[in-house]
Amino acid sequence: MEYRDLVIIGGGSAGMAAAVQAYDAGIKDILIIERTEFLGGILNQCIHNGFGLHEFKEELTGPEFLTRFVKQVEERHIEYVLNANVLDLTADKKVTYLCAKGKVVVQAKAVIVATGCYERNAGAIGIPGTRPKGVITAGQAQLYLNEFGYIVGKKVFILGSGDIGLIMARRMKLEGAEVLGVAELMPYSNGLNRNIQQCLKDFDIPLYLSHTVSKVIGKDKLEAIEISKVDEKLRPIPGTEKRFDVDTLLLSIGLIPNNNLLDHAGAKKSSTRGSQVNQDMETSLDGIFSCGNVLHVHDLVDYVVEEGRQAGKAAAAYLNGNHAHDPSKEIKTEAGNGIGYVVPAKIDMDKAGDTIVLKMRCRAPKKNVKISISLNDKEIKSITKLAMIPSEMEIIRLPKKLLENDFGILSVKLVEMEA
Repeated sequence: MEYRDLVIIGGGSAGMAAAVQAYDAGIKDILIIERTEFLGGILNQCIHNGFGLHEFKEELTGPEFLTRFVKQVEERHIEYVLNANVLDLTADKKVTYLCAKGKVVVQAKAVIVATGCYERNAGAIGIPGTRPKGVITAGQAQLYLNEFGYIVGKKVFILGSGDIGLIMARRMKLEGAEVLGVAELMPYSNGLNRNIQQCLKDFDIPLYLSHTVSKVIGKDKLEAIEISKVDEKLRPIPGTEKRFDVDTLLLSIGLIPNNNLLDHAGAKKSSTRGSQVNQDMETSLDGIFSCGNVLHVHDLVDYVVEEGRQAGKAAAAYLNGNHAHDPSKEIKTEAGNGIGYVVPAKIDMDKAGDTIVLKMRCRAPKKNVKISISLNDKEIKSITKLAMIPSEMEIIRLPKKLLENDFGILSVKLVEMEA
């Protein structure tokens, strides 16, 4: 068995940011475990720009962004192992992984889980029809094209308007494929507004809102699909079918935090499908932290990095003995009307800094609303928003003094405003 002060599972942007922050806070015995052959995670295949506007004040591609963090890791001589698959994490911080040298068990003093998220696939939504070749996730198509140089099809349709799907619509078009359209189950897009404009409208790619794929056609290889309008209960409406002859169907139907290790270890789950954490990104398991897309799906990598730093700083404090807390001085958060989730799940007032950061998403697009934040049913802050959409995460920074000397439930809800 090996022994480490800090083990970080996942070498993407969150994991690298956490490692650098912990190192700079005095923790030198760090091991990053990454399952792929490169540090950087999903950013290796994101060759489009739009990264780093907050972090570096300039627009970078994914590989350019990750390279700067790899450099920081290597300058500090932080150890990492690649092509390593973590099999198990226990509540007492024992990490088991497989790599080229075989099975390795590491007893850590603290663990940060930064394993990102994965895509929902065809099996998750049960599309009617056969299961021919040519139905794949948008992220898998992005990997094939951007890292391995393989274009997956020439006549393409996309189900779901998540950002990866929108970006791949443009990417496939630029590679010479015919992109016949994007169908979205909801009456609104689930991608960022900038991607709707830059990836669809700029390339004259149709977006079919309130539509879904109602049939897949083809035995061995995809030949065509049918899409249908859906009713208010999201059921296909008979008689509204449109047929498209295609050889590829890309799925961009949502991302799910890859939280299996923490689930198995017994960490309490949150409505994000990640784990419950406090303001320091610590889970319900002592000394085990979670950050980035494994905690909740982000829209900007810059926010992932910010969360990684938070976890790295907190893990260093934990290892340095600054961990005692009084459960009677905790504030729990809850998502009220119109809010899908709130992170963190609880706030330890003894350990919290001068500013409390709340992250959340609305459940559906809204106009002229107020974000109302209440502590024990008494409103302490409100923010007026002309518009909110689920694809854009809201970040609210509260002065700690607004919460002091009062414990209980911090609720966040939306209140309709008069136009």
